[in-house]
Amino acid sequence: MKRYKPTTASRRHMSAYDTAGLTDIAPLRSHTKGFHRAVGRNNQGRITSFHRGGGNKRRFRDIDFKQQKYDIQGVIAALEYDPNRTARIARVHYPDGDKRYIIAPQGLSAGDTVITASRAPIRVGNRMQLANIPQGTIVHNIELRPGQGGRIVRSAGSGATVLASDAGYVQVVMPSSEVRLVSGECYASIGQVSNAEHALISLGKAGRSRWLGRRPKVRGTAMNPVDHPHGGGEGRQGRGTRRPKTRHGKITGGHKTRNKKKRSAPMIVRRRSK
Repeated sequence: MKRYKPTTASRRHMSAYDTAGLTDIAPLRSHTKGFHRAVGRNNQGRITSFHRGGGNKRRFRDIDFKQQKYDIQGVIAALEYDPNRTARIARVHYPDGDKRYIIAPQGLSAGDTVITASRAPIRVGNRMQLANIPQGTIVHNIELRPGQGGRIVRSAGSGATVLASDAGYVQVVMPSSEVRLVSGECYASIGQVSNAEHALISLGKAGRSRWLGRRPKVRGTAMNPVDHPHGGGEGRQGRGTRRPKTRHGKITGGHKTRNKKKRSAPMIVRRRSK
């Protein structure tokens, strides 16, 4: 992690990523494209996720979450920064000339080799079926359905632990401490996701938050009654309601939001600890 000298008030507590392990190379033109960020709007143009907008322009990197080039060994040509995700990405070159991006795990470096197979060596970056991964192994980019592509455990520094397998399913301890059943035919990559220091980064100033597309957050108590259930009052007042609510009046703060009838509910062995 890189720290700055306190030349200004904003620099005093600012920190940034250490780019020593990244390759100084331009991204693949064939796997990058421009895209329109929704900035918190739905298909009707209405704001559904507040405090988003602006930010630097980004180029989208096409990531191969499926990694379906089975039994073909690829070489890591470069480790790159991706502005659209917290993890680092790795450029893989295959013998047939194909080039792809994958999520880079911790400990992977340029020149290493990776392979996707139902059974593969237990080495960082390799991808194989969960049923063939030994107990206690750290994995990431896990499929929820066979052939679907990695859906979970993809953010910086995250990793899931493989537990016992039974009746075609494997128990996996998620980063949130939740224990979930996943089909043994699903593929997962070995290792922990790179850039674990992401959680320790201090932005240092409000402007840097705006560069990331994050607009200022306004407290409900600072609003008028017409704008929020917590608004109004002379001076600083309590929220005036027994339980905290969203601006739409829905109860929040300790209120369970997961649908009990969700199809994946039977796959959860143990909920996450509070």
